[in-house]
This record gives sequence, structure tokens and C-alpha cells, in this order.
Amino acid sequence: MTISTTKPARPTMSLHQLGVIAGLTAGVWLGAAEAPTKLVNIGLSPFSISLCMVAGVFTARWTFPTLLKGTSYVAADLAGKKHLIVWALLAGALWAVANTLTVYAIRDVGLAIAFPMWNANSLIGLLWGRVLFRELEGASGKVIARVLFGALAIVIAAIMLGFSSMHGGSSPTPHAIQGIIAAIGASFMWGTMYVPYRKAYLSGMNPLSFVTAFTVGELATVLILALTLGGGGHVILGELERSRGVLFWLFLGGFVWVVGDLFQQFAAKYLGIGRGIPLSNTNQLWGLAWGALVFGELTGADRSHMLLVLAGSAVMIVGAALISSAVATGKEQSSRNHAMLRECDRYGLDYQATLSAMAGDSSDHTGKRRWWDYAIVLVATGVFIYLGAQATFPALHMNVTWIVILSIILVLSLAAGCVSLWRTTRFS
Repeated sequence: MTISTTKPARPTMSLHQLGVIAGLTAGVWLGAAEAPTKLVNIGLSPFSISLCMVAGVFTARWTFPTLLKGTSYVAADLAGKKHLIVWALLAGALWAVANTLTVYAIRDVGLAIAFPMWNANSLIGLLWGRVLFRELEGASGKVIARVLFGALAIVIAAIMLGFSSMHGGSSPTPHAIQGIIAAIGASFMWGTMYVPYRKAYLSGMNPLSFVTAFTVGELATVLILALTLGGGGHVILGELERSRGVLFWLFLGGFVWVVGDLFQQFAAKYLGIGRGIPLSNTNQLWGLAWGALVFGELTGADRSHMLLVLAGSAVMIVGAALISSAVATGKEQSSRNHAMLRECDRYGLDYQATLSAMAGDSSDHTGKRRWWDYAIVLVATGVFIYLGAQATFPALHMNVTWIVILSIILVLSLAAGCVSLWRTTRFS
């Protein structure tokens, strides 16, 4: 079969530009999503926090695909690529473990420190992309140099930020060490999670369909973790009952995370995991903004501590920028198409149809809306209204002005990302 490197002409922007916009939007929303996990400091266990966030994720993940495409479209897409369902479940399980580890990391070393450390997952994703999916094969020396130097910058930044959490006159505490280990573990889990992502999109699956199956794996895994390691169902239920007033904020955190992850999925589809994931990892900048500006995590930090945090964050941003700015050439795109052909041959997929789907073909029509589509949206809305009616303002010191400013940025980025995806691919 002939390997094609052509793709349908885009009416508004190139797929690379679209991927960049999706990745940047993902960074803004993923950065905001972890802020509610600060509630771990008021007594909730990491397992209860993770369970509540995943419940919010589960609710949102079934809502957005329903709103944008309809369940008929999603069901047909999944049915046509059944082999990817198990991969989506595996990705969800990896996410659930990683998310629980991040709660431990935030509790032990703080959001501003933990966030940039686990974003080393882009380095893991880059490795898997090269080994398994032929990313960078056929790329020019300039492109390869950008990617490799960017990866090295990410590693250096992670080391700097790790030492910054130990800075001070006293020896590092066991909790700080555990927090660093948890953040690094999360980076490995999330870096490996991107393998199913790329496998799905090389098979032509729509990101909205993939995340629908993904959420089943993450919910099941976090339930198992909570029941086996969190003290059992009675302990978790007791914590949740005593903390009704904050459940809404954790559900909201999961909801915000889903928005960011959906854009990250589109970035991974159109840029590859070696480029799209580092770009979405600009969320470390926004996580630092929420941690430092809203929660005052760096208040009272000495000069050396501040320099390490700021320098480490800057180096990581430079690394991500180098990787994401390396535009794929024709030879590299041909290598990608060879990887796509391999997936098609292995699972009996139509290569031309898969190539069109990978190129953002928007000729597929949104499925007809059914009565249960509206029911799903109503139930999800009802859950948030119910929890919101019981919500109390968290007993944490927060800067309201910065909350408003960062929230406005969230809305503006969402509008830019949605308009770009709709005009170019109709969310395909």
C-alpha cells in the first residue's frame, strides 16, 4: 500500500498551529485543576480527594462528548475500534494512580514545587513516542536538536525544583522526600499513559470517544485504591460525610481537569506525544500561579528558594518550547504514516479513512441526539447543583483578586481553543 503524506487542506489554520493552540489551552486548564487538591490540608485523605476528583472527572467526561458529538457518534466510533477500549481502560488506570500520587506530593512539598516535578512526564512521553511510534524518524538535525535539548532542559529543571523543596538551614524532612518520590512516580505514570493516547489516534479514533472509555478505567482504579489502601469503604464514606461542604470544589477540580485533558488529547493527536505533551506541560506555569498567587505558597520563602523555583520553572518552559516548536517535516510525517499503516494492518482498519481522521477530517457527522443524551447532561448538571448548594467556602487563605484574574484567563483560553477546533476540524 502506498504511504500518503498528503492531508486535506485546512480552511483556517495548519494542524500544527491547531495543535499548539490546543496544547496551550490545555496548559491553562490543567494548571487550574490541581488547585482544589489544596484541600488535603484540611484533613481529607489523598484517597478521598482523588476519589472525589475522579467522580467529577467521570461526570464531565460523559457530558462533553455528549454535548459535542452525541452518544450515537461516540458508540459508533468505539464499536469500529474495539481493540482500543482496553487501551483506554489501561490509560485511565495509570491516570488514577498518578493522580493519587500528586495529592501526596502536594501535601508534602506544596503545589508550586510538586507541579513542575511531575511535568517531567513529557520526557517519558518523548521516549515512548520515539521507540513505539517512530516520532522524530526522518526529522532534520535542527528539529532533533530542539527536541533533545528541550528534553535535557526538562530533566535539569526537575532536579532544580527537587532541591528547591529541601532548601533551608535544616535537613530535608521525610515528608519532603516522600513528596518528591510521589511527584516523580506520577511523572512516570503519566508519561506512560500517553502510549494509549497515541495508539488511539494513529488508529483514527476521535479524542472524545477515547476519553469516554478512559474514564471507566480511572474510576474503577481509584475505587480499588480507596477501598484497599484508604482504610475501607466505611472510612472513606465517613470522611466524605464529614466534608460535604468541600465536595463541590473537588468535583469542580475534576471538571476543570477534563477540559484541560480534552485539549491535551487534541494536542497529542495533531502534534504527537513528543511535542504535544511538553506544550501542554506549560501547565506548570499556571500551577505555580495558582499556588503562589492564590494560596501564597511562596510567602516568606528566602531568596535562594525563590531563585531555584523561578529558574527551574523557566528552564522547564524553555525545554517545552524547544520541543513543541520543532515542526515535523515531510520525511517525519511519512514515518508517522508508516506507524499508522502498521496499526491499520494489525487491526484490520482502513488506511485511507484512518489517514483522513488523523488529518482532522470533519466530514464525519455528529450523531443524532437521543433522549438519553439530554438526560446525561441534565443528570450531570443536577449533580453539580446539588453539591454546590451544600458547598462552603474552604477554610484556607486565598487571594480573591487573583482567583478572578486567573478565572478570566481560563474562560478566554477556552473560547480560543473551542473556536479553533470547531472551525478547523469540528472537534474531529
